[in-house]
Amino acid sequence: MATDTDTDGNVLVGGDDEHDRERDRTGNAVINWMENLSEAAYAYLLLLPAFALLALIAFYPLVMTFVTSLREDQTRGAEPLGGFVGIDNYVDVLTGNARLARQFMDVTVSTSFPFVEFGVPILQQALFVTLGFAVISVILETVIGFGQAYVLDQEFRGRRWVRVAIILPWAVPIVIQGMIFFLLFQPEVGFGSDLMQWLGLFGPNPLADSQDAFIIILVADIWKSAAFMALLILAGLQSVDRSLYDVARVAGASPWQRFKRITLPLVMPALLVAMLFRTMDAMRVYGLIESTAGCTTVPSLTCLVVEAMFGGTRIYATAAAVAFMTALVIGLIISVYVFFFRDTEGGPY
Repeated sequence: MATDTDTDGNVLVGGDDEHDRERDRTGNAVINWMENLSEAAYAYLLLLPAFALLALIAFYPLVMTFVTSLREDQTRGAEPLGGFVGIDNYVDVLTGNARLARQFMDVTVSTSFPFVEFGVPILQQALFVTLGFAVISVILETVIGFGQAYVLDQEFRGRRWVRVAIILPWAVPIVIQGMIFFLLFQPEVGFGSDLMQWLGLFGPNPLADSQDAFIIILVADIWKSAAFMALLILAGLQSVDRSLYDVARVAGASPWQRFKRITLPLVMPALLVAMLFRTMDAMRVYGLIESTAGCTTVPSLTCLVVEAMFGGTRIYATAAAVAFMTALVIGLIISVYVFFFRDTEGGPY
């Protein structure tokens, strides 16, 4: 250890100085290493804590779900899971799982039910119902939300109250939303059932019919979620430079030309993000179905998972297999979205 003496002859220990020099050398080495990183590598380094947290709260449960799906369902005994069976649960679910299917109404008995052919397994029924629900609801919510956002973007008297009326449905909890439409179309309580039956659109008990219940749930979701689309699209509309419209008017552009050449391209990034969020949310629909017609009438993918987990049979491995396949479908949709819109001008990717 290095020593020295001061002017009074006292001995000074130089260990701390040596430790500081070593720490400085280490710090300089780290700084030099970081300076040599590329911009992309430096960005990923800063995002590393977020990636670690995401892996902990998202990927670890997904991996454990997949591991559980490779076990055997144990309907008897103290243990909820049996031995390793590989992909047998996936094959069983894809070809028709009797224990899972008997908890749901076969929607193929209604030959006019959209998207579903007669006699397909319950998983395919749920997949077609979920995809159909997501596609139809997102398209209609986008169109309606764009119209609402366009109205809210205009200057007129009473705009504040119109904004409240448009946004209010989004504030309604999902269970309350479901109960509203349940009571509205319950034959003994609401007038909606009688009105639709008088118009020849629904049967006497629409909530017990898969096709009618699907339409009711679709309308309920549009009633609530169009406001969400309107809010995101409105943010995009208000970011558009108003001088562009003035220049277009001077140039003689029609309202349709202004919308096509100015509004739509500049709002497209916000519109695509809103559609992605709504698609992911629609693919996970459960609460609205359960509180309106019930999962047994309109089975979605999430309904299959919940009923398999907490229903009478409690087939945990099968539930894990359906949950993992649902996650794969949602991941595939996100990948398709990113692939097709990655080159969108001003887009998020």
